[in-house]
Amino acid sequence: MHYLIVVDMQEDFVRGSLANEVAVGIINNVKKVIDTHKGNIIFTLDTHDKNYLETQEGHKLPIAHTIKGTDGHKIIAELSGYLSKPDVSTLEKKCFGYYDWNLANPIQVTIVGTVTEICVVSNAMILKAKYPEVPIRVVANACAGLSPENHKAALAVMTSCQIEII
Repeated sequence: MHYLIVVDMQEDFVRGSLANEVAVGIINNVKKVIDTHKGNIIFTLDTHDKNYLETQEGHKLPIAHTIKGTDGHKIIAELSGYLSKPDVSTLEKKCFGYYDWNLANPIQVTIVGTVTEICVVSNAMILKAKYPEVPIRVVANACAGLSPENHKAALAVMTSCQIEII
């Protein structure tokens, strides 16, 4: 099975509390990847509770974001229409990377989304560790880093771990 993982394309990461113009700029590229993908699609949702600011992450990044039940937690409007399609699902994750991936017969995994140097790289590395013989690919122009330098550095790290950058 071919999988497409769309990482954290949520309101707070695009236009909300952690707004990123680069994330706005990749929306059409993400849509193109989704539109041409044949297989299962999983949208990850960075998910925090109301006590986020009391958590370790909240202490290190004291900006409340993607609080469950808020508009900032939702997939951006430009992509929300895909959620009702067959073979599309969502996955809530409590941290940067989801540690309990359970993909049925993965043949290839492609990853797009935001933030390249945090959530994209975390999920790519976890997937590569769990499925070492499955090609893991990251679409560089459909990912958004917080800075061009961080984006490039994350892509380099993933390349060194045998994740294909396309």
